[in-house]
Amino acid sequence: MLALPSTRLLLLFGESLPSSRLPNVSRKVWGQTSVRFVSQVNPDNGPLTLSSLGFKSDFEKTNKIKADKIERLDVPSEAPKSKVRGVGSNGIKTVKAVGVKKSLEIESAPFSAKSFSELGLPPLLLERLDTAGFTVPTDVQSAAVPTILKGHDVVIQSYTGSGKTLAYLLPILSEVGPLKKKSANGESEFDKKKEIDAVIVAPSRELGMQIVREVEKLLGPTDKKVVQQLVGGANRSRQEEALKKNKPAIVVGTPGRIAEISAAGKLHTHSCRFLVLDEVDELLSFNFREDMHRILEHVGRRSGADPRGSIAARRTIMVSATVPFSVIRAARSWGSDPLLVQAKKVMPLEAVSPSGPVNILKPTSGSDSSMRTQAAVQSLPPALKHYHCVAKLQHKVDTLRRCVHALDAKCVIAFMNHTKQLKDAVFKLEARGMVAAELHGDLGKLARSTTLKKFKNGEVRVLVTNELSARGLDVAECDLVVNLELPTDSIHYAHRAGRTGRLGRKGTVVTICEEPEVFVVKKLQKQLGIPIPACEFTEGKLNVIEED
Repeated sequence: MLALPSTRLLLLFGESLPSSRLPNVSRKVWGQTSVRFVSQVNPDNGPLTLSSLGFKSDFEKTNKIKADKIERLDVPSEAPKSKVRGVGSNGIKTVKAVGVKKSLEIESAPFSAKSFSELGLPPLLLERLDTAGFTVPTDVQSAAVPTILKGHDVVIQSYTGSGKTLAYLLPILSEVGPLKKKSANGESEFDKKKEIDAVIVAPSRELGMQIVREVEKLLGPTDKKVVQQLVGGANRSRQEEALKKNKPAIVVGTPGRIAEISAAGKLHTHSCRFLVLDEVDELLSFNFREDMHRILEHVGRRSGADPRGSIAARRTIMVSATVPFSVIRAARSWGSDPLLVQAKKVMPLEAVSPSGPVNILKPTSGSDSSMRTQAAVQSLPPALKHYHCVAKLQHKVDTLRRCVHALDAKCVIAFMNHTKQLKDAVFKLEARGMVAAELHGDLGKLARSTTLKKFKNGEVRVLVTNELSARGLDVAECDLVVNLELPTDSIHYAHRAGRTGRLGRKGTVVTICEEPEVFVVKKLQKQLGIPIPACEFTEGKLNVIEED
């Protein structure tokens, strides 16, 4: 009898797939490897808890082949296509699965930590937090700190005054500077390394200097030179000398000045590990386009390195009270599989699908407008009361004065859109015996810092300012915000309103408008889903007007 040689039969169903398209897949994977997730596959792309990002969780493996070198192939599925980033306990990217949406729900997520010690911060940093008076982390801090410490790129979105600055400063200081965690042998490598490890970009000088003060507060007087400000309006030569002399680990500045010093070869950021874009929605504006392009191309990018690998080498952190579609698209372009971090929630950006490339000149689409409105609602502090008062143009300043007296407000920020009218308002307030000051871009650095200092110390009762100058302005004592001129949209209304009611405090927002402008207030009320009733100020009191 003839003996037939044994053969193997391979049947392929569906479309053929050339082996040349599988450069990253080991042959052993086909027959020897399988990876299954502890989590459940959920057709609805739900939020990721922090535990799913590496806390008290692991992927179960059926063999010893490292899962971080496996890329699963696309298979026919009814689920929408998206990328899901699996993370093991060591924080290394393990699997990138295509065609499946995942929701990793695991217990014991530290979203509501009762102390900073639960967030994995080093002992020395915990001591400095206690000394500075920080005892309990906010919800957004509880969500963001462990996520960043696990090596993720993130977009932090929470209402104004919720503690977003500390949410990204703590993980940075855990790995950069004298407060960082000790190495395995118990020694700190900070003294040996004299490179810039973190670059923080802010759209305004005030916000930049405020961030510097927060860092200095945690570092203490002996280590203040670890952080260096590079804001516009200051002497550039002195900034460059300070960079050379102090060799800071953290740089905080505005886009123009950072890009300017970088182009001159005086700022070396190729080995930088953290890039923070605070108020990122503002940094996307056309005015910052060229400067931001240079920053993104140089920070954390070594010469000759692969561009995508360089992005992964740095951690990109984007922060804002509002996250419209333009920010989502930018985050996916600038970061490496970034996560959206909100109070008590961490979710993949795939949950929000951007519709095309970033185009800040293009009119807002319907879906983009909806997303922007939703972001504005989420950015509003919860403990605010909103009112609007109708007054003629020539009576607006006097209405502001009566409003301040009626509410007995001690620390007031009044918003206007144009510098000339802003100066006139300050003149009229002072003529009526109310201590007021102006804050806008035409003022020099010294005048601006002096004005802010007086306002925070209580020497100035009413600060009249514009939109950009107040971005990131953090005055915890502010109890009243007044719109002397209407904001352009709901996002700007939310940013203005967020100057009061910070960190859970009570606050009031009053919009003073003319009769033809009332419809705009009604539109804001509808978009934000908040009541903005009409009121008037009579006999030294705020009286709400009942609508018919």
